[in-house]
Amino acid sequence: MRDEQLMPLIEDIHTESGGTCGVRRISRALRRKGVAVARGTVERLMRELGLEGVIRGQRRRATVPEPSAPRPPDLVDRDFGPRRRWERRSRG
Repeated sequence: MRDEQLMPLIEDIHTESGGTCGVRRISRALRRKGVAVARGTVERLMRELGLEGVIRGQRRRATVPEPSAPRPPDLVDRDFGPRRRWERRSRG
């Protein structure tokens, strides 16, 4: 029953902000209006309503290499394989 009362309030705040407010801002706005509500409750109801806040800035992502892209040749003939730990070096 409480969820049914909170859902329209959450939708109103979200639409007033132009769809930019997330869980934290909406829960703060509800508290300013005198509605005592937990952040987790707001999060759950927003998920049920399909509402999301806007994520500012660029998202970080790892570089994904193109499998068909040409690879530069190994001109130094590097060997990164493991060595035996106790292999003795010749002192010659």
